[in-house]
Amino acid sequence: MAMANTFSLKLRLFLATVLLFGILYVIIMLISTYFGFGTPLIFASLGILIVFGQYLLGPKMVEMMMHVNYVTEHEAPNLHAIVEDLAMKAGIPKPRVGVAEINIPNAFAFGRSKGDARICVTRGILKLLDKEELEAVLGHEMSHVKHNDMAVMTLISVVPLICYYIFISTLFGRNNNGGGAIVGIAALGAYLVGQLLVLFVSRSREYYADQGSVELGGKPHKLASALYKLVYGSATANKDEVKEVEGLKAFFVNDISDAGNEINDLQQLDVNMDGVISEEELSRLRYSDTNIGIGQSLMELLSTHPNIVKRVKRLSELA
Repeated sequence: MAMANTFSLKLRLFLATVLLFGILYVIIMLISTYFGFGTPLIFASLGILIVFGQYLLGPKMVEMMMHVNYVTEHEAPNLHAIVEDLAMKAGIPKPRVGVAEINIPNAFAFGRSKGDARICVTRGILKLLDKEELEAVLGHEMSHVKHNDMAVMTLISVVPLICYYIFISTLFGRNNNGGGAIVGIAALGAYLVGQLLVLFVSRSREYYADQGSVELGGKPHKLASALYKLVYGSATANKDEVKEVEGLKAFFVNDISDAGNEINDLQQLDVNMDGVISEEELSRLRYSDTNIGIGQSLMELLSTHPNIVKRVKRLSELA
């Protein structure tokens, strides 16, 4: 079952990437037809240049916005021990370990490559989760590093960006003839579809990282329980603090913006209402149906993360 799920997720990532670059190819062909070969190359070069700049400066921007302080083994021995053990199991270099001075309970991984990876936790999560729940969450983040999700997301994010620049250039360009209008409309459509595909890839990689956490030794019910706690923690967090880091929510384990809307659906998972999802509760979920509101199902299409109930249901199948 695990291998089948892994193949399915890899296939989704591959097909979405191929489709995104196929859309870009069509747009470039349209522009070449109406404006010549030079124009699309300029747009493409500009888009790639911007993304390359984000690639270089991205880690520093994340550090600043997340208020990250890197900690030594002496300062955080337990955190370092967990990360070192997970890195050894994953067969990758040990990432740098940091603590974000944020009360919102969460964790995140970022960096330019496996060798440049950093795994960080917030102050809030250290106060909320027990040791095994924290190990499961950090296993999720280590899987992002192992699968090199960061590079994949950077690569595919280029496509909607280029389409957007093409749309803007045709909208305000001097040669705004009939052909230019067609290209502009096509570029706008490609941008919107591309954004939806990027969000789809972002959601898919979260499933992949959840499974990766289990493969690295994390207990499914502990990760499910951690997700449950993180949703409640995000929903009750200071709204101003949430807005401050909302632009980087794709890095987090769950969608901190939508946490308040997910609480009602989550209540069906905690049968005895003790604030955790036990191994027995997760096992029972494997053979039962879950109910997700229509609004939540629609909102998921515009979210960076899968619906939390769906993620827990998937974890029950891995238990």
